[in-house]
Amino acid sequence: MPKMKTHRGAAKRFKLSKSGKVLRGKGFTSHLLSSKSRKRKRRLRQTGAVASSDAKTMRRLLPYL
Repeated sequence: MPKMKTHRGAAKRFKLSKSGKVLRGKGFTSHLLSSKSRKRKRRLRQTGAVASSDAKTMRRLLPYL
């Protein structure tokens, strides 16, 4: 059986935590920032975990991470 290929788009957007959760960056941070509060922008900087329903799909896209 040939080696599986990593989905390069997913590899740039997701990473695995030490506990095995799939982490993602938050959206809504590229433009129109003046209308968003300082507190909201600060929270959007932090990473979030992918929902458990989507984590299985992400692991298939990232076999060697």
